[in-house]
Amino acid sequence: MAAFNGARLSPTAQVLPGAYRGAWEHIKNMPVDESAFTEVTTQPLNGDAPHYRDRSASNSGGGFGHSSGRISALALDPDRSGVLYAGGANGGVFRSTDDGAHWTPIADHLPALSVGALATGPDGALWLATGEATTAADNFLGSGVYRLADPLHDSFEESDRVGGTELDSSSIGRLRFDTEAGYVFAASSHGVYRRALAAPQPAAWERVLAPCAGVGVTGISCGASSFFADLANDLAVQPGTGGKRLVANLAWRSGAGYNGFYYSDDAGTTWRRANPGGAINPAEIGNASFAYAADGSRLYVVMESPELLNKATGSGASSSLAGVYVSKSGAVDGPYSQIATSSKLATSGSAMKITRIGAGYQPGTQAWYDQVIGVDPADPEHVYVGLEEVFESRNGGSDWQAVGRYWNFGLDCFSYDPALDTCDEDVIHPDQHAMVFSNWKGGTPEIYVGNDGGVFARPLAQTPGKGWRNLNRSGTLRTLQYYSVGVGALPGGQGDAVWGGLQDNGVSLQVPQGATYTHNGHVQQLNPTGEMSEPYGGDGGDQLVNPDNGCETVGEYTNLAMQITRNCGYTASVDGSEDVITDIAPGDPGARFIAPFGADGADKGYWVAGGQYIWGNTKTWNSTSGADWDRLYDTGAGHSTTALDSRNRVMWAAWCGSCNPGASFGRGIVTNYGGAWHQVTLPADFPNRYVAGITMDPSDASGKTVYAVLNGFSRHWNEGPGAGYGHVWRTTDGGATWQDVSGPAEAADSFPDAPANRLLISPDGTLAVATDLGVFTSNPSTPGHWKRLGLPALTATGNLPTAAALHLAPSPDGRELYVATHGRGIWKTAMP
Repeated sequence: MAAFNGARLSPTAQVLPGAYRGAWEHIKNMPVDESAFTEVTTQPLNGDAPHYRDRSASNSGGGFGHSSGRISALALDPDRSGVLYAGGANGGVFRSTDDGAHWTPIADHLPALSVGALATGPDGALWLATGEATTAADNFLGSGVYRLADPLHDSFEESDRVGGTELDSSSIGRLRFDTEAGYVFAASSHGVYRRALAAPQPAAWERVLAPCAGVGVTGISCGASSFFADLANDLAVQPGTGGKRLVANLAWRSGAGYNGFYYSDDAGTTWRRANPGGAINPAEIGNASFAYAADGSRLYVVMESPELLNKATGSGASSSLAGVYVSKSGAVDGPYSQIATSSKLATSGSAMKITRIGAGYQPGTQAWYDQVIGVDPADPEHVYVGLEEVFESRNGGSDWQAVGRYWNFGLDCFSYDPALDTCDEDVIHPDQHAMVFSNWKGGTPEIYVGNDGGVFARPLAQTPGKGWRNLNRSGTLRTLQYYSVGVGALPGGQGDAVWGGLQDNGVSLQVPQGATYTHNGHVQQLNPTGEMSEPYGGDGGDQLVNPDNGCETVGEYTNLAMQITRNCGYTASVDGSEDVITDIAPGDPGARFIAPFGADGADKGYWVAGGQYIWGNTKTWNSTSGADWDRLYDTGAGHSTTALDSRNRVMWAAWCGSCNPGASFGRGIVTNYGGAWHQVTLPADFPNRYVAGITMDPSDASGKTVYAVLNGFSRHWNEGPGAGYGHVWRTTDGGATWQDVSGPAEAADSFPDAPANRLLISPDGTLAVATDLGVFTSNPSTPGHWKRLGLPALTATGNLPTAAALHLAPSPDGRELYVATHGRGIWKTAMP
């Protein structure tokens, strides 16, 4: 998340309200390059596909089965059995009317598809808070809050927005209804906001708690950084108080002077800072989540420790979990009893016990990112905690059971041979973010959880070992978060192999059902069941695919950890005994989390890659190890390559260093154009922002014509008054001079002021640029004039959803353009 969002927030770590709204309003009035999009990744993704079990690279066999992308929020219709809603981290909202068997998107063309919170109002309306908040501040920013009056039948429209611009460019971690007092509350990255439920649409949200801004409480020292100030992570209403008592957690995960618990006894009009007693140390309070028993008699808390998190980045602490606590009086001041620690949870059947997963990755290691807690509405002692795994206690925390394990690897019951594997079914995808309980009349009460792999459910009465219902099996909950896409033709005219690197779901492979590939004389059935497979596990980054042979690919784990396969990663046996994926990482010390690499655009016998160093490879598809890479150039100590391109071994690369937003942020461009490697002198008006893309013009064989694509927003939104949009720049003289080809900001056909990620040049020379708000095209013969790629009506079926488009790739024949979105899968359209 730091790598992804640093690109959007640099250099100042601050985006003012109205940034996304301004870009969206501009886009709505742009001319259109008409072309319909088709969704590509429509097959279910099966992480346990039996013939993709290379032990060094795959997670297949681990047990969590079918996956979708990260789910940050869940809500249920309290009056209609089987109706539920899921919010993707950057994928919008999906509705199911058959208890998760099938899903339909209902928010695809809002200005922001980043979901922070969902909640069903007292009148049955569905409320959507945009701007995901799983890491407190630096997530996908949103465009405010929306209310859908009839969520069973309708879809979200812009007209459903609630309030003004005050929550634009924010992340919102929680929506809470205080029905008795008549308010709805939003816990946001700029504090706690309140709005009367009966307020008419024009009424703005009122900020009622922001200690650093002196709102609600005063006299609290917050430090110098405004970016990390007033982060509200959770808010809860204590039952039985007439809607008067509220508790809130405001905290920055790495520690800040305002970190703490806050409470109100008048429905949020006035606030005080709590002084919790007992097992909670007020000085250790970090990101925390609350859950009251239904009668308000108990307050449960799961909490991250900034002290442990900071140790984890230095001396190697194994967890950032402070603990799980209970106030048995329900009072926010406690006293609190600690009912769980990382070590206690590790011995509850967890797959993250040190003897199973290894040191440094024990329960709660990512408690700043994945934490949620809930109480059975019918039993105040029946508690669930979600960290990387799901834990259950039926006696108020005295005993715990890991009922949702990380995986089965490392357990005594596990065997790569399916005939010998005796593990139970208590495995779900790691990293929990959302939790709700069903209370449908006549139905079985269940718990639903949302995590980095989708939605899972099980009855509250179920005993451990009986597993979960996987609600991702149909493949219709399509919230996959791609970083990249690559496409290659399968032999014999069988169609294309589509590969993509995913957040926490490895590398996916989609081929037509029934496709085969012959390798070493053996015919491989690549897709007998109509599902995508996951040959590479973990995270997936950039992807290089041989366009002439779609089973030859190089996938990245993270940080330039590159791995090659020449047979689609297929293992003939299902016990993982074959080695079909080989590590060829160059071992760069400063690579980005998602680091760039690729094939030379004109020389098929050459590859390039970038970290701190620029690397070249002449072995290409015959590579067998990291030793096959040659170090070509050092971009500089502390620098990391953000983008690169090569044609005829003339290379251009962009770097950042420091790559974190703030005063030390730096960026630059290097090249060997002219014969010797050197840093390019950029003009004074070249924006000081993250350079996300470098593309050489294939029509210029000399290598001196190059485009640079910049992320973030213009200085109007994050650097004060000044320069224009400046997202697309071009040099035609090897970097001696640069021209902003974005167009004047006031022109209707200028490039939108939205984070830009990748530029591709089509065979006829048309430019296509992927941004966080769609894809845009331009004819380079008339620079500065742009069109939106899609259909005229933004809400028309066949348009690209407004999830962030991160990567572009051509089809093997060059006739189609593939778009990797970070939240709504892979799409394609005719090459512009």
